[in-house]
Amino acid sequence: MNNSPQTLYDKLWARRCVKSFDNGLSLIYIDRHILHEVSSAQAFEGLRAAGRKPWRTSGALATPDHNVPTTERELGVEGIDDPLSRIQVQTLDDNCQRFGIPHFALQDVRQGIVHVIAPEQGLTLPGTAVVCGDSHTATHGAFAALGVGIGTSEVEHVLATSCLLQRKAKNMLVRVDGECLPGVSAKDIALYLIGQLGTAAGTGHTIEFAGSTITSLSMEGRMTLCNMAIEAGARAGLVAFDAVTANYLKGRRYAPSAELWDSALAVWHNLHSDADAEFDVCYQFDAAAIKPQVTWGTSPEMVIAVDEAIPAPSTVGEKQRDYQSALAYMGLKPGQSLGEITLDRVFIGSCTNSRIEDLRSAAQMVAGKKIAPTIKQALAVPGSGLVKRQAESEGLDRILMDAGFEWRQPGCSMCLGMNPDQLLPGEHCAATSNRNFVGRQGPNGRTHLVSPAMAAAAAIAGHFVDISGGGK
Repeated sequence: MNNSPQTLYDKLWARRCVKSFDNGLSLIYIDRHILHEVSSAQAFEGLRAAGRKPWRTSGALATPDHNVPTTERELGVEGIDDPLSRIQVQTLDDNCQRFGIPHFALQDVRQGIVHVIAPEQGLTLPGTAVVCGDSHTATHGAFAALGVGIGTSEVEHVLATSCLLQRKAKNMLVRVDGECLPGVSAKDIALYLIGQLGTAAGTGHTIEFAGSTITSLSMEGRMTLCNMAIEAGARAGLVAFDAVTANYLKGRRYAPSAELWDSALAVWHNLHSDADAEFDVCYQFDAAAIKPQVTWGTSPEMVIAVDEAIPAPSTVGEKQRDYQSALAYMGLKPGQSLGEITLDRVFIGSCTNSRIEDLRSAAQMVAGKKIAPTIKQALAVPGSGLVKRQAESEGLDRILMDAGFEWRQPGCSMCLGMNPDQLLPGEHCAATSNRNFVGRQGPNGRTHLVSPAMAAAAAIAGHFVDISGGGK
């Protein structure tokens, strides 16, 4: 037993390390395996070709999300127009049936985005190792779990063995202390941190988020923050276990039963970094310095406060060429204010911001108002059928639709160009998703990453506005 002070990541690694090898790799036991239609088909085919079966199906859960349409779902898989998408979703259905994988199919009310359904089902538990063939598996670190995105070959390996070869990352601590300004959410914190640190700062590291600002966040906010850790280059993001975590999990389907709850709490309460634990890198930030954020370029680190002007490439040194290319792609100029950008579409959804808290925030911003006539389309896409049901029970759907938003079925939607919800070339979109890469939301589409409240306010104004009260 290691009696020296440990970080949360050290503890999680030690709990799940089956064997370490001389080459620096370790075999890690995987508790939870989440699957979707895009990255699983080849993995299942590999199992068939080798005559293997999944080692353990009880810790797995599958659902289609990337390719699914968010309208006209009455016909199920047969109603998917795109032939490739239809094949991928049908193949997931077939593979789950053949191999006995628990599965929320397209018309199941529990279907939704993988990183939304697993937490809401209580499948993501403190102290576990969670993998999915999707980079934003870092989301699950909000529960003091080790959430890691994996590739298709690794999906097959985990299915066959419930283990995964990994190289241990370094430890990074990011502390944020203080009270946030009005209008500032977890998404703004994430974008601000990426803007300050850069998209490569976390390379080779796992980021633990700590400080009074972080502990005051809801589980939805913590999931948003850990989700975006991957955009800072990190392998995973983490938040320590506390009462907020426990209160979220209690009574959920896959969470420990009432008879085992106290025993689970006794174990989970140790899932925090020890007071004297050493980190390889530490950063500290003041929450009061964070204003509502908006990305202007083609990388999450190209972000500024809503009341700032777009920077000139000459101010960024070695990244000058990247900034020039981003300005050209986005059709913007140095010194231009964000409020001058005419928006074409607004998207509220994705694994980053499609939970009930996000929809409440958006509905509060648009209540009693109408979207600007220049907005061609405003989408509100719940992260799961259960989120959708809860939102409708609270009347959020009616508030959003009365304002002019389209209320959709669950799915990844306009976060990425793999389904019918896409931007047209040259269009500007205020999006609550996690990436603003070239063509991410459709060929030559222009993405601005923001919080749900910022996206909703932009829909009403037709352009970005300062929701902290510092401007119009």
